[in-house]
Amino acid sequence: MFHQHALKNGLEIIAETSADAYSSSVGYFVRTGARDETEDLAGVSHFLEHMVFKGTPTRTAEDVNREFDEMGAHYNAFTSEENTVYYAAILPEFVDRSVGLLGDIMRPSLRPDDFDTEKQVIIEEIKMYDDQPPYGADDKCRAAFFGRHPLSHSVLGSVASIEALPVEAMRAYFERQYCPSNITLVAAGKIDFDALVASAERYCGGWQPMKADRQVDRPLPEAGFRCLHKPQATQEYVLQLADAPGSLDDERYAAKLLASILGDDTGSRLYWELVDPGLAESVSLSHYEYDGAGIYLTYLSTTPENVADNLATILKVYRQAEGEGFRAGELEQAKRKMKSRVVLGSERPRSRLFSVGMNWLHRHRYVTVRDDLNAIDAVRLDDLASILKRYPLTRNMTMAVGPLATVDEPQ
Repeated sequence: MFHQHALKNGLEIIAETSADAYSSSVGYFVRTGARDETEDLAGVSHFLEHMVFKGTPTRTAEDVNREFDEMGAHYNAFTSEENTVYYAAILPEFVDRSVGLLGDIMRPSLRPDDFDTEKQVIIEEIKMYDDQPPYGADDKCRAAFFGRHPLSHSVLGSVASIEALPVEAMRAYFERQYCPSNITLVAAGKIDFDALVASAERYCGGWQPMKADRQVDRPLPEAGFRCLHKPQATQEYVLQLADAPGSLDDERYAAKLLASILGDDTGSRLYWELVDPGLAESVSLSHYEYDGAGIYLTYLSTTPENVADNLATILKVYRQAEGEGFRAGELEQAKRKMKSRVVLGSERPRSRLFSVGMNWLHRHRYVTVRDDLNAIDAVRLDDLASILKRYPLTRNMTMAVGPLATVDEPQ
């Protein structure tokens, strides 16, 4: 059963409740991420996620970790291009306590000493990311693909941007983005909704209302082929980004099914062409949706001597799909895989927490498991053909990273 309520200060509370569940999950979903940052604030959303766990006016960092541990909670947080989410999976008797604890860290102290210490942790994380395969290729490919659009921003930021960031700038960003109207309290599983609203009022009702804005202009993606030389690498890594349906587009289900047919990790066209015969270590095609935009991401990991032939094979597979379409059996198999993931995930309150929360943030709509299954079933072969005409995979931004100084672009 779905429930919705809003506090006077603008904080929304939503929940999918199940009396038969044995666990509960709660989370604060903040509609802020890398796309909401300016150039001088690059990486502040992710940095702030770290700082939220460093203590509040009423709790130290040790108190926060100890109290979660006392509840036996599975808790964490993550930052993406569009959202920062803080969540906990707990036993039902700890819902009020976890809402209070998570709510408290939503108002962190942001002390200068903690800021300076954590800044070094973030810088080391960025350096580690750049040193590990595929050597920041995702950020570099996004920057080339999206150009000046805010979806080009790196979630981590850069060493230079983090080093230059003052604590006052983080505080101002926090005040602007972590306002009640930009946060949704989401719950799933065994939840007493009236008690949840009472908890939210008690712990969050005093937050001062403000308004946060986001520009949602559709990007104008760039196409191209680029090569980044990393002589220390042993494998060649290739990322391709292509335009795709966004979070409000009806075709998003068809886009995910198309990606499954062409590039999931078991039984897809790319799998049989490259992975099964041992020509590539891994290859995949995935669909990601954002506010006002979407992308197809092709990922290839292979030996340097095979990269040119493998890129030619990927291009051949995509051209064949655009020219000849798909078989009914392929679509039905992709539907079964996608429905299995939806149904199996629905049996865990934590999975439903993310599904319910993200649907609300993107579409401000409650989407049931049955809604998802019906939407998957409704996709037809003509829908896949239509998508490829509007969003051709063969027009993309390609980034090759590895020991090769140059890589031939497939023709």
